[in-house]
Amino acid sequence: MGRALARPTFHAAFFKVLPHEKPRFESDCIPKGVPSYMKKPYKLQSRVEPYLWILPSVILMAIFILIPIGFVFRMAFSQVTKAGLIKGFYGFKNFQKVLESAKFAMVLKNTIVWTILVVALSTVLGFILALLLNNAFRGRKIARAIVVFPWATTLVIQASVWKFIINTDYGALNTLLKTLGIIQSNVDWTPTPEAFFAWEIACGIFVTIPFVCFTALSGLQSIDSALYEAATVDGSSYWQKLYHITLPLVKPSLTVATVLNIIYVFNSFPIVWTMTKGDPASRTDTLVTYLYKLAFYNGKQGEAAAVSVIGFLILLVCASCYMVSTLKKGDA
Repeated sequence: MGRALARPTFHAAFFKVLPHEKPRFESDCIPKGVPSYMKKPYKLQSRVEPYLWILPSVILMAIFILIPIGFVFRMAFSQVTKAGLIKGFYGFKNFQKVLESAKFAMVLKNTIVWTILVVALSTVLGFILALLLNNAFRGRKIARAIVVFPWATTLVIQASVWKFIINTDYGALNTLLKTLGIIQSNVDWTPTPEAFFAWEIACGIFVTIPFVCFTALSGLQSIDSALYEAATVDGSSYWQKLYHITLPLVKPSLTVATVLNIIYVFNSFPIVWTMTKGDPASRTDTLVTYLYKLAFYNGKQGEAAAVSVIGFLILLVCASCYMVSTLKKGDA
């Protein structure tokens, strides 16, 4: 009886894997007591089972990511009517028309400026805010809840609020400044397209800060306080501890936040479209709003697909460069 309890039956051994047992060879994975004619099917099951678990994710990615990407590439190299019908292979003519357009260079420059400024400034300001919220003070939970509000609100609402604030006639900013006696008459805060684009960048920074803040805050809270105590005993200043302890340990969190922000901000549509729709004359357009106009305003869906492919390749190059640099640092 004791021997039977010490050695489980075939069925119990087949369905139960002890966590402390680490098989050295593939044959060790087969439970004891399995007949020889069942060993080959069991090996096949152990090899196929992991792929069955990830199969639903692969199917979803194929349906919602890979197939649309392939369809966009097909449209970019095809002649597409205004009704969206694909007539035939068009070569690189869609790309040629896009690159020859005078607006494309301006839109591409806007996109690069928009992405760099929003990502860089939101990363710096979000990290500073995370350092402040990581300190113990009264009302810290309330402060963290307030910070997360802009992130929880939809971008369309955020952009609409910012558009109302800077309105020349009835904007909240002019009303506040006149109430405080700082100005006597309404000020036009958007006299040029560049000024309007600057306000869009400010709105983008404002809505992006919470994501960076809480990503960095999660990294800060994982740092062992003993490291700071040891550094304090050694006579390190606040800036020395920040440079030699905080930044190296928070760097992985900030890196993830930065890469995700590059993708999100580059493809951001609601802020620019809600505040200006890219006007006047596409002076505040980014690639996403520009291709939207090409496809649904001008009926040039082939050229819009070409712009989409160009943006995809730009992000692919940026992501590849990041992965290569990260792998090199890991190998070093």
